[in-house]
Amino acid sequence: MDFHPFFSLKKIIKEVLISIRIRRGKARINPTVPKEKINNQIRARTIRLISEQGTQVGVISLAEALTAAEKAGLDLVEISPNANPPVCKIMDFGPYHYQKERKLRESRKKQHVVQTKEVKFGPNTEEHDYNFKKNNALRFLKQHNKVKFTVRFRGRQLAHKDIGFKLLDRITEDLKELIEIESSAKSEGRTISMIVSPKKDIDKILENLNKEEE
Repeated sequence: MDFHPFFSLKKIIKEVLISIRIRRGKARINPTVPKEKINNQIRARTIRLISEQGTQVGVISLAEALTAAEKAGLDLVEISPNANPPVCKIMDFGPYHYQKERKLRESRKKQHVVQTKEVKFGPNTEEHDYNFKKNNALRFLKQHNKVKFTVRFRGRQLAHKDIGFKLLDRITEDLKELIEIESSAKSEGRTISMIVSPKKDIDKILENLNKEEE
């Protein structure tokens, strides 16, 4: 590591500890916020400086900016490296980086990856089994996932594929208030299948249905 003449040993140790904390443990396998260059990692000769209060200081040399950051007991952080000249701000980098990582984690928690869940029927599905599988499909839809309904035939059952189409018509009718047909029922070999997706406002629809039941 290159030692900048304007930085004390304490400042350099702080920078190293920040770097170690970012690279250790889960940060190696989980997506993290890209780390900006700080202090003596910055290579530009001149930068546009923003003070710790958020005011524009102007274009000054890197050495002057590092001195100002040192006097404030804070870090010099390159926040816009592609600007000409790069924009740097005086701040406490530790809490700044922690808040960025926290916001990223929270945004990822809110993201939902849509999956396609399959619900399988036989052509002679009994009423109890039908309701059980319908409730499973409803649970998947509430989770904002797509559902693939499949009716599988065996042996002589293939001669009665009309039963499979009627079964899918029934499930479509039972869930019509909650679903959009993404792929209509079609026959492929020994199966008949269709794919549905939840309506965009399914949460509101379910809420209204629950109120009506109450």
